[in-house]
Amino acid sequence: MEEIVTTAHALAEAARSSVLPFFRSADLSADNKLAEGFDPVTEADRLAEQAMRKVLAEMRPEDAIVGEEFGAQAGRSGLTWVLDPIDGTRGFLAGTPTWGVLISLCDGSGAIFGMIDQPYVGERFWGGFGAAQMTGPLGNRPLRVRGARALEEAILFTTFPEVGSPEERAGFEAVAGQVKLTRFGMDCYAYALLAAGHIDLVIEAGLSNYDICAPIGLIEAAGGIVTDWQGGPAHEGGRVLAAAGETQHAAALEILSRFS
Repeated sequence: MEEIVTTAHALAEAARSSVLPFFRSADLSADNKLAEGFDPVTEADRLAEQAMRKVLAEMRPEDAIVGEEFGAQAGRSGLTWVLDPIDGTRGFLAGTPTWGVLISLCDGSGAIFGMIDQPYVGERFWGGFGAAQMTGPLGNRPLRVRGARALEEAILFTTFPEVGSPEERAGFEAVAGQVKLTRFGMDCYAYALLAAGHIDLVIEAGLSNYDICAPIGLIEAAGGIVTDWQGGPAHEGGRVLAAAGETQHAAALEILSRFS
């Protein structure tokens, strides 16, 4: 466990050094991965993932790797590091500090450790093996989700107002119509806020494994719940429901399952 945590922090430091020189720089540009629509990737994304892969080659050479920018690399340990060098590249381009570096370690059952690092504000959230904590400008502290509360008292986040397909948006809006407060555009930072005890729900669709494995490891270690819209495992991505307590999760799941 200690070696895994040490490795994760080394990965986060390597990524920070790679991405910060690009953030809010005048000459930042991006390539578009899509023929239609806009899915940006920057040089910072590529350099950060390369830097993290170099750390793993030195510290954990037997482990497999899955990264957003450079794909899968086989390993022999039965463990896989899942990396997203910049989750929220649109926010990165726009200068908002809601993007983050996602680092997770998975076994055959899913994520067993997760880290969300926000280099610009200096906050790092990590959890696994039954404990979760963060460090930032206000110091270090343990993390715990806020616990069960009624849906009408809940705070709900997602990244895109359209969420996904028209059906998926309808599912999200059915939940949003019953909560106290809904906010948009936070990327992976929303999951960190949930683990830290500030919000209740994150609902998203169309995710990849590198988008969600780190939030799963972190949130579950902080006492939260992450499933798909049917209540099953979410580590492969797709439609995701993260909750700070069983009451919120059950109420949101009952609504979302109608749209699955």
